[in-house]
Amino acid sequence: MSVTQDLSFLSLIVQASLLVQFVIALLLLVSIMSWTYIFRKMFAIRSAGKQTEEFERIFWSGGNLDILYEDATSIRRQRSAHGGALERIFQSGMAEFNKVRASISGKAGADSGAGLDGARRAMRAAYQREMDALDSHLAFLASVGSVSPYVGLFGTVWGIMNAFRGLANVQQATLASVAPGIAEALITTAIGLFAAIPAVVAYNRYTHDVDRLSIRFETFIEEFSNILQRQGH
Repeated sequence: MSVTQDLSFLSLIVQASLLVQFVIALLLLVSIMSWTYIFRKMFAIRSAGKQTEEFERIFWSGGNLDILYEDATSIRRQRSAHGGALERIFQSGMAEFNKVRASISGKAGADSGAGLDGARRAMRAAYQREMDALDSHLAFLASVGSVSPYVGLFGTVWGIMNAFRGLANVQQATLASVAPGIAEALITTAIGLFAAIPAVVAYNRYTHDVDRLSIRFETFIEEFSNILQRQGH
């Protein structure tokens, strides 16, 4: 077998030790999972942003809140797909506010602020659920970005150790005799970086996008709470 054939990518993987092959397979599997989550999260965040902008446009158009709530609820019942995250936060707050307001209506000494407090708690709970959904799989991307290079480095170190151990049986060490083992070992580092770099870039980008959506949700909760407070008086 020629040196060129020995140094081909596929030949190096096939001829690698079992541990190095296991490391390569693990890194390739992690990379595939990482890219899957990258694309899924990209579509999810992009959809959440568009739905948030659409609902904010409708909400701040000056329409009646009760009508907006009824329309959002009826649409949600008629279609299988759920509305946007901000719409669900609004529905949670409005539903709780109407429920408390109906329960205390006509009662002497009723606390008008009870409805506002209940609506705020309901919106915060809905907000936490939405943020948990948006943050899903980001921890996996962070782990891939931080751990993959070290896993690849482990495979490289192991491969280089085997390459130098093989030199013990060779009377005259040459570059041609050590090159396949070194190249085989460095493949794991390359694959580790291939898995880590996209994961780190995606994690940083998506974390920034999720933080921006979080700020918009929290701002809406405060502004909507002020509107409900004015309605309660």
